[in-house]
Amino acid sequence: MKKKLASVLPDLTPWRSSRDFRLLWVQGLVTYLGSVMALIALPLQIKELTGSPLAVGAMGAVELVPLVVFGLYGGALADAVDRRKVIVLTEAGLGLLAVVLLLNALLPHPMLWPLYVVAAGVAALAGLQRPALDSLLARIVPHDQLAAAAALNALRWQAGAIGGPALAGLVVAYAGNVPAYATTVVCFCGSVLMCRRLTPVPPVEHAEKPSLRGIAEGARYAWSRPVLLGTYAVDLAAMFFAFPNTIFPFLADELDADWALGLMYSAGAVGSLLLSLTSGWVSRTQRHGLFVVFGATGWGLAMAAAGWASDIWLVLVFLGLAGAGDMLSGLGRSTIWNQTIPDRLRGRLAGIEVLSYSVGPQLGQVRAGAMAGWTGARPAIWSGGLACVAAVGLLTAALPKLVSYDARTDEDARRRAAETTGTTPGREDVAADL
Repeated sequence: MKKKLASVLPDLTPWRSSRDFRLLWVQGLVTYLGSVMALIALPLQIKELTGSPLAVGAMGAVELVPLVVFGLYGGALADAVDRRKVIVLTEAGLGLLAVVLLLNALLPHPMLWPLYVVAAGVAALAGLQRPALDSLLARIVPHDQLAAAAALNALRWQAGAIGGPALAGLVVAYAGNVPAYATTVVCFCGSVLMCRRLTPVPPVEHAEKPSLRGIAEGARYAWSRPVLLGTYAVDLAAMFFAFPNTIFPFLADELDADWALGLMYSAGAVGSLLLSLTSGWVSRTQRHGLFVVFGATGWGLAMAAAGWASDIWLVLVFLGLAGAGDMLSGLGRSTIWNQTIPDRLRGRLAGIEVLSYSVGPQLGQVRAGAMAGWTGARPAIWSGGLACVAAVGLLTAALPKLVSYDARTDEDARRRAAETTGTTPGREDVAADL
């Protein structure tokens, strides 16, 4: 019985073997708990100031350009400098932007324009930081523990995402925006202190300075790998069509369930957590492309059902199922990225990854907000879910290598394993990388 239970529980090997992984895990939890306060308070504050779904959805448009520009540059930067330094400086910058939100909320009449400016600034700093964070994992965790580390990182996110939104919703509803933003500031201060304790992560020998040529090299590599291209495209489509989080306040109004707003934001994390708590099998599975496809399809179907449902409890159940689907897809993407991308390109490819899983939600906010203003929140959600399923089906047909990916036979995965273990790949593997 104990052996069966151990086979499904999360694999804790990365936690035991890497001090830096433990430190990043705790830091990420603290950062998320602070960020989610602002994540919920900010759209609610815009809703209070404007009453417009389009104004709330416009956050995505404001964030898009900074995210694209700084995400790509951040990827090149992560390959050229100490990744720890990038993480510390950007985390401090995010803390300063939280201070701006707090000061604006303290005004007798808070202004609207600083909210959009901060949203753009957060997107820029997140774009710079995420490639350094994402590319760090493969440097601090052994190759054979990457899938387990991805599951543990997901578990960390869910721990914050379940309690965080529910708590934030209560704080904003009963205490206002000021305590929410103040909590964000405190959490970022603690996060910066922890980031400073990370071991320095210098670039590889003879690393190039950040340049357009270097960014283009990373883009060419990604474009030449159908498996990588498939992970980016599927996630982008799923988020663009079926990411309705910014219109949850309006969905709560339509369902006459304002009390459940925080639960809507945390329901997806509950589903993700249930999947992660039984993720022991992930380390023994090699067909991670199937995770991406099945997970994104499940996400779309569950979102469509959430839009159709008129009972708030059914909505919460379907949002939970959507979260489980997104978690499955995310585990597949993260594992494929870390298993196949060479370290010399890891930062630049992480910059492209930032675009794939961040640009989609930003555009999705604009799509959902514009459509909700026209049709209402529920049709905007269910139609997006169905469009997501259709898009994933088309992409799967166009990129069959994503479905057939197997870590045991994929040439890039074999080369990456040889790189991390210090063995020499076969002659055909070397030729394929040139």
